[in-house]
Amino acid sequence: MLHIDGTEGEGGGQVLRTALALSVVTRTAIRIEGIRGKRKKPGMQRQHLTCVQAAATVSEAEVRGAGLDSQTLDFTPQSIRAGNYRFSIGTAGSATLVLQTILPALLSADAPSTAHITGGTHNPLAPPYDFVEKAFAPLLRRMGADVKLRILRHGFMPSGGGSLVAEVAPCKQFSALDLRQCGSKKPWRARVLLSKLPDEIGAKQLDHLLDRFEKRRLSFDATSLERVEADDAGNALLLELPHGDLCEVLCAYGERGTRAEQLADRVATEALILSSADVPVGPFLADQLLLPMALAGGGVFRTVEPTLHATTNARLIERFLPVAFTFAKDPQKQGAYFVTCEKRG
Repeated sequence: MLHIDGTEGEGGGQVLRTALALSVVTRTAIRIEGIRGKRKKPGMQRQHLTCVQAAATVSEAEVRGAGLDSQTLDFTPQSIRAGNYRFSIGTAGSATLVLQTILPALLSADAPSTAHITGGTHNPLAPPYDFVEKAFAPLLRRMGADVKLRILRHGFMPSGGGSLVAEVAPCKQFSALDLRQCGSKKPWRARVLLSKLPDEIGAKQLDHLLDRFEKRRLSFDATSLERVEADDAGNALLLELPHGDLCEVLCAYGERGTRAEQLADRVATEALILSSADVPVGPFLADQLLLPMALAGGGVFRTVEPTLHATTNARLIERFLPVAFTFAKDPQKQGAYFVTCEKRG
């Protein structure tokens, strides 16, 4: 049994999700102690518990310690089963993070699977559905994975109630990624999602975003305000940065007390950092790519300074798989870093 300290590094839920994903794929029994030990409210919450239940279902695992607020988990997977799965978080906990946990397993199955997950599709501190669909999934397909996504209903804080569907075909072997250079630059696109809120809010956000950039980067014709169906009032500002056949997606969420201009400035600042460093991979996509890169046995990409979230994830992956990650500054470009994954032994 592999013992994992959930308080190491970033000490959040990513340690649990990555450990579950790799436990299933490598058939490694694990014990995790100190789950989410560096959070204000440590232990498993609804989203994390759903991740455990989902991973256990697809791998017929034996589980001890799976409960709300539990900080210790024993997880022993058996064999991966393809199937038509439904998982409900019951709160606004992230549906995309539950998908992240079981996706490597479903890609390793011997037949196609479908996962229908309900919960939050657009919530802070988690990748929104649009990021997974437009930024992450296309790179998985480039690596040889056949993953199709649909959103059936949007889910915002505090209730959730959103729904997404993932159709996943088996992938016998991932191809290594090489993302050192951006593809040909294309005009940016901005979208505002609104549920049960006035159009004026979204219009202000888009107007301020347009004011921040020259027309060659973002034009009025490349902006849209979209009404979506959801249980709660919700507002998401999405900025898409396409290059070549790929796309980065940045997101910020409206909340009481935050002015439209502040929200737009937040997204604009992130976009300018990526643009200045001239990197194809942003910090959140960098974190998401580490696990499939390791399963491919290697790869390299350029990004901005890696987050503690990413370096914690890399060190954990190295405990399950015979790979080593390196994070090195790009000597030719200030603010840019190379992330390399290589086989060990």
